[in-house]
Amino acid sequence: MSMHYVFLLPGQGSQKVGMGKDLYEAFPAARDAFHVVDDAVGAALSTLAFEGPADELTRTLNAQPALLAHSAAVWAVIRDAVGGQLAGAAGHSLGEFSAYHVAGTLDLAAAARLVRRRGALMYEQGVQRPGAMAAILGVLTASIDDLCAQATTERGLVVPANYNSEEQVVISGEVAGVERAMELAKEAGAKRCLPLPVSGAFHSPLMAPAVEGLAEALRAEQWHTPTVPVVANVNAEPIADARIARELLLQQLTAPVQWTRVMRTLADRHPDATFVEIGSGAVLTGLARRIAPSVKTMAVGTVAEVEKFLESVSQNS
Repeated sequence: MSMHYVFLLPGQGSQKVGMGKDLYEAFPAARDAFHVVDDAVGAALSTLAFEGPADELTRTLNAQPALLAHSAAVWAVIRDAVGGQLAGAAGHSLGEFSAYHVAGTLDLAAAARLVRRRGALMYEQGVQRPGAMAAILGVLTASIDDLCAQATTERGLVVPANYNSEEQVVISGEVAGVERAMELAKEAGAKRCLPLPVSGAFHSPLMAPAVEGLAEALRAEQWHTPTVPVVANVNAEPIADARIARELLLQQLTAPVQWTRVMRTLADRHPDATFVEIGSGAVLTGLARRIAPSVKTMAVGTVAEVEKFLESVSQNS
């Protein structure tokens, strides 16, 4: 019997020095993918991903294309084996661009130019209007939306930015607003409130001035109809139309990532599929297990994991 796969593509925060290096050395297809991204952004990103330094890799305009390159390198190696067994895809924040690459909507060079530009715009906006983000962990006695609204009234703008799971929401906004929301969340029973090392208030209205630049970049690239639906961050709906994909990627800059809903949509649509996180780390695999405990998961980012995955595909085909 043939297996079906849903691919999950990681977002910022999953980068680490050394990511993808073993793939680059083991597989010509992976090497080609890293070179395409390097050429598209006009920088030796692969060297930065493999050797660091970490603080340079973590910069938004570097982390975003580096994470795309790692995911694309894995995809380049496993694509032929997967064939028609890919049923759907989704990516977290910047990972949504990687998902559209996997779905054939954007070629790799176009996706790389877009995430490089997006990262630069987000970084510039963070410099012009400093903001903060924080992860709120645990089950709260009040809704995070209400706590953010109260903190906004009292101190400064803050909104939920990533609904990652029932027990993990990331908030984003002005520094004073985020600090106040963290206090309120602790009062409402949060286990932990962790400030995140980011360069701006992503997925919040503070990013609005970056929209025009990203819209221009999105218009400049060639778009193709997705070969499989990509479940969008903004509305957790499966998208099979390139024009709508482009519009939602733009909205995503200032809107929250509805990851809990994205995972539920995918689990409802593909209950028997194996959910495969391709690229750096296993953050989304962990979230998948929490949100949809019944689905089968795998993380594929290293040579060993790729070989294990290819073996399982050949056994099931």
